[in-house]
Amino acid sequence: MPQGKKVAFMAGAKALTDRVESFGDLVSYLESGCKPEDTWRIGTEHEKFGYHRSSLAPLQYDGEDGVRAMLEGLQRFGWEPIIESGFIIGLKLNGANISLEPGGQFELSGAPLETLHQTCDEVHTHLHQVKVVADELGLGFLGIGFSPKWTLDETPIMPKERYKIMRAYMQKVGTLGREMMFRSCTVQVNLDFSSEADMVKKFRVALALQPIATALFANSPFTEGKPNGFVSYRSHVWTDTDPARTGMLPFVFDQGFGFESYADYALDVPMYFVKRDKKYINVTGQSFRDFMQGKLVGLEGETPFLSDWDDHLTTIFPEARLKRFLEMRGADGGPWKRLCALPALWVGLFYAQSSLDQAWNIVKDWSAEERQALRERVPVEGLAATIRNRKVEEIAAEVLDLAYAGLSERARLNGSGENETGFLETLQQILDEKITPAQKLLHKYHNEWDEDIDRVFEETSF
Repeated sequence: MPQGKKVAFMAGAKALTDRVESFGDLVSYLESGCKPEDTWRIGTEHEKFGYHRSSLAPLQYDGEDGVRAMLEGLQRFGWEPIIESGFIIGLKLNGANISLEPGGQFELSGAPLETLHQTCDEVHTHLHQVKVVADELGLGFLGIGFSPKWTLDETPIMPKERYKIMRAYMQKVGTLGREMMFRSCTVQVNLDFSSEADMVKKFRVALALQPIATALFANSPFTEGKPNGFVSYRSHVWTDTDPARTGMLPFVFDQGFGFESYADYALDVPMYFVKRDKKYINVTGQSFRDFMQGKLVGLEGETPFLSDWDDHLTTIFPEARLKRFLEMRGADGGPWKRLCALPALWVGLFYAQSSLDQAWNIVKDWSAEERQALRERVPVEGLAATIRNRKVEEIAAEVLDLAYAGLSERARLNGSGENETGFLETLQQILDEKITPAQKLLHKYHNEWDEDIDRVFEETSF
């Protein structure tokens, strides 16, 4: 399929309940994400750790002040429960979802919204609702990228079927997969594209610049009560989770890359599960290509529905991910202002053509080896990491200028007549001070906190 082919959203495309009949159906599913620019939206996701204020212990699922109680309490705000095997595992309301990560992390998957003003209002409203219920139960929530105190054994396990399958499989494919599942938190943004060529340019810029975002948002310097030697341990964990489904995807930069290339890659990423009759069937290690041929062990002769492809794409975890939109995955969780800054950074780069073109000019000559080296340095060195003898802080300043320009060009105003550039101010402050959020926490840990990790709960709670 030639790059640049303009594709409208295909109203007549297969439904998720339809059988997949050919490789073309898989490609068409990705292709159907192409949207006219005036329908582009912003979808923001963020995770946070819940804990008991009295003991600083993590939240178990059950109990009068556990995860279930939080989910039940939030229903007073109109959220409807999502039930699996008799357990409430999430909530939904007006296109948004609250879901549980494996270790009980609360995730808000926001509705697709038009402006960053709406996005930040959504985050603010959600955190307010969480705080109302949490205060009643004596709970708190942390905005940080990695669990700062609890061991893996101390971290609870949520009753979600897919996580049981993933948890067992993670031990076979890397050393840090369970750390990712149970002890990490992130903030992410999902953005649209208009055509295959637009997707390709955005995907390449997203992958190349993901380490820059990682440095700006680095906020996970503690593990089990002590400094871990990283500014973003969350980012480091992804380097040894499962190489078959993670990483910087160098093939995205190959000539001729497009929807077909990504679909072909995803066909061979090992599967986790197939969902049938509300049950998750373990097919770990087998490929979607096998599934297409009816060769899955345990499901012999069964071929996939398009919903299976949709599910499978959610189990692939590169630094930036393609579904029917692009997902930026490189940032640590943090406080309210940085939850709004992450989508502001990428919207400024991606939703103004001149900013996108200039961002591509920054990274287009970087080699796969240089991109990978930068990705490995940043979790340790943060803004001081280098590529081609340039510090990340210097590149980040250029990128932030482009984001400012892009948001100014968008000119989406709030009721006070302000555009969206104000959401970047917290990143400008980080660059002005030339110090990551993680380094600030480390400085306090070694000085005013007197190496008492419990003080991080005061510092980073919402």
